Order: sequence, then C-alpha cells, then structure tokens
Amino acid sequence: MTLHFCGHPAPRQYAHLRLGLAAVLCAGGVAFPSAHAAEAGTDAPANFATVGVPDFSQITRRYGPTVVNISISGMRQVSVGPDTSDAAGDDNDADSMQQFLRRFQQQFGGTGASMQVPVRGLGSGFIVSEDGLILTNAHVIANASDVVVKLTDRREFHARVIGSDRKTDIAVLKIDARGLPTVSIGNPAELQVGQWVLAVGAPYGFENSVSAGVVSAKGRSLPDGSGVPFIQTDAAVNPGNSGGPLFNARGEVVGINAQIYSRTGGFQGLSFAIPIDLALKVQKQIVATGHASHGMLGVTVQEVNQALAEAFRLPSPTGALLLDVQPGSPGAKAGLLPGDVIVGVDGKPITSAGDVQTLVTMAQPGQRLLFEVWRDGQPGHLTVTLGEAGKAASPPPVPRADTQALSLLGLQLRPLQPVEHLAIGSAAGLLVEAANGPAQAAGMQARDVVLSINGKPVASLDQARAAVKGAGGTVALLVQRGGEKLFVPISQSAPSR
Repeated sequence: MTLHFCGHPAPRQYAHLRLGLAAVLCAGGVAFPSAHAAEAGTDAPANFATVGVPDFSQITRRYGPTVVNISISGMRQVSVGPDTSDAAGDDNDADSMQQFLRRFQQQFGGTGASMQVPVRGLGSGFIVSEDGLILTNAHVIANASDVVVKLTDRREFHARVIGSDRKTDIAVLKIDARGLPTVSIGNPAELQVGQWVLAVGAPYGFENSVSAGVVSAKGRSLPDGSGVPFIQTDAAVNPGNSGGPLFNARGEVVGINAQIYSRTGGFQGLSFAIPIDLALKVQKQIVATGHASHGMLGVTVQEVNQALAEAFRLPSPTGALLLDVQPGSPGAKAGLLPGDVIVGVDGKPITSAGDVQTLVTMAQPGQRLLFEVWRDGQPGHLTVTLGEAGKAASPPPVPRADTQALSLLGLQLRPLQPVEHLAIGSAAGLLVEAANGPAQAAGMQARDVVLSINGKPVASLDQARAAVKGAGGTVALLVQRGGEKLFVPISQSAPSR
C-alpha cells in the first residue's frame, strides 16, 4: 500500500512512506449533557440525557450554497527513466501514458522518453468572503492551469489561484463575484470527541453531497510530515470531497476535509480534516504575501514509551525525545542535544512527538519559543529562535571494519574506524557486530551504531562500560540504523528470545 492523493499515486516527495493502510488525500455538535448524579455520589447511576441525531437539514439549506465544486485542467511532464515515479501522480490518464512510454522505451531502446500529458481533477471548496475568496486543498489545484468553480446556482467562474501551501495542504482561490453567501466560522478548540459533524462536498463528482458522523479524535498526527493536528471523524468522505467544509451541529465550519485512510481508495470509516483556525492562519499569509511560511527547529523526535521514561528518569511516559539535532540548526544553536526530552513549549505541555512538530510548523520563522527540556533527570529551559522550514539530507550508511570488541547488554560492540566516523558525521559511535540476549529482545541488530547510552555520547568501549554501570534497570541507546536514528530501551534483566 502507498500514500495516495485523492485515490491516485502520491508525489515523489511522499514516496518513502509505506503504510499498512493506504492514505488517500481526498477530501466531518450536539453535546451530550454530563450526569449530575455522578457528582452526587458513586452509588447514583449516571443519568446521561438522551439526545437524538441533530437535524442537519437547516444547516444544509442555509450553508449548502457556500460550498462550491472545483474542476481543474492542466498539463504535467511524464518521463520514463531509472526512476519511473512521477512528481504529481494524480491522474490515471497520465499513469497510462507513463506505462506506454515505458513499453516504447523497452521495445526501441530509447532513453529518457518524456512528454506533456493532460491533468484533470475534481474537488470541493467553500466561500469565506462575499467578494469571492474560496478555501480548498492545495492538492486539489496542483498542476492546474485552469480552475473552474461552480456554485450551487449553476453559475461557473474561472478562478485565480492566489496561492497554496503544500505543507498544510491549503489553497486560496478568488472568483470575480460579489454578494456571495459565506460560511460561519467555528472554534475547533471547543469541538469535543463524540460530537456530531457534517461533511459537504462532491464525492466522485456527485455535487453537493452531505454526510454526517461524529468526531472520533482531535489533534491526530499523521505520517505525512505536515505537522497538522487533524480532526478525525467517521463522516463519509471520498475522492472529490477534498477541500469541502466540515460543519459542527451549530452550522459552523470547524475543518476542511482533506484525507482518509483506506485499503481500497474509498471511505472505510477514517477521515481527517484540517482545523479551520489553522487554515485561516495560512489563508491570511497567502492573501498578504502569496505564500505561507513555517518555522523550523532542525530536530528529529521520537515518542516516549514507559521503558524510555524509566531510562531517562521521567515522571511519566510523555514528551518528545530528541533523536537528532542538525548541526547549525536553530535547535543546535539554542543548545538542544540528542537525548533531551521536550516536555513543554511556551507553557503548553508536550504529550507526544507530534505536538512539537505541530507547534513548530504553525509558528513563524524568527519566532522565539521557550522550550521546557528534561535532561539528565532534571527539568530545564531553553529559548529557541526558529528558522525557515527546510529539509536536511540523511547521513550515509556505515561501512564495516574489524577491531577489538566488547560484550555489553548482549551486544558485541567495537569502536568505529576514522572513515566510519566521517561516514556518519559523528565523533561518537560504537558498531554493533552482533545482538543477543536483552539487546536482541529489544530489537537491536547487527550493523547498528550506538551513538549514546542514556543521553551520554559513547566513542570508546570504556565510555560504554561506564554509562551502563551508572544506569538503572533500563538503558536507552541512541542508535543509528542506516540513515535513521531511534532510541532503543534495553532492560538489563530482560530474557533472551
């Protein structure tokens, strides 16, 4: 299964993601009163009031005309070479043409065959200003040279793309019209799990379709690297719902339908919406400057589980554990180190690794943030000035060499050779020659490189012995495996497999 955009293969920048469920970027109260009896005493039964399914017909009548259908056309380059993946990957006709070119190349021995092929697509959007400002998803209008917006009264307009932000998947369109109906904006922070929501859009081209469901979760982080805290719902959302609004039971827009998880490419009970407050923040930037900017910290983070919390002497398994800090990055300049655990940012608690990504992505370059950091069993504070969002290259794999080894935690370790230090870009590191006992049970593998033990860099066998000797029952190893880093907790009393 691969990551998909609206039921079609994903762009090259997402091709490294391989999920058990195919993610489809395609595009969902009445609160149940709490029981007063529960407050009176434990013997009194909970008396939750029964509330029926809300009547969404009034919302549909009033705000249905604010939802628009979007169709796009354009061209994109299809090429065939050693890498046959395509950057846009959102049109079946283009995929068929790519297969044709590949067969042509194989038959006649050509190289680098390429041509322009047409792109067509459908999506949804909604009107946010009377003079024709429209919000939708960035992937809806990708590769578009012509964008046509159709209103519920059947009027059609050629829209101008003011700008789009691929990081958050938000795009802003403008049509030449006046006196248009507009949506009412809600507050996603007030939205509660279990409340009713309504999705409106054009699934598979069926215009102005309505589906209802409940909020399944909030602040959901997805493996798309966007940093968006998605609203998860079970409202039916399918390809063509992209960019359509998600209403609460009061008729207020609380999100933009953007993604689903599916094994089939169609709805299977999991849909995700971009919170509207985030979308409006991006919209404001795009209208003002034509683009959106995002903060950059320059770190790689990992979730903290119970074993890692014990290894780092955290009070509870919470926060974001730093795997890597890029040299010269804002995080490095502020003093962040691998093995630090970020437990708060600007007074907001960090419960998961995704929380850091969200806060940094939504911040502006140059913005100063106060980080609460757990280091060596003690809390501390660092002020970070964020940079501009960007990407860093992964370090190359570690070559093999032979030298004296040490048996530790079931690991056969040896120091790295000078050329190996250069290859991984680190002065620290011990190579794992074999993993047995507790280390094997924890998932350690031969060819892993141990960079630190319980946050202490190790470059020699003596340093490794000392770090393990001073540790408790669980030891956290920062490991480089190929081009990736991760923390592996090892229980010194764990049985062998």
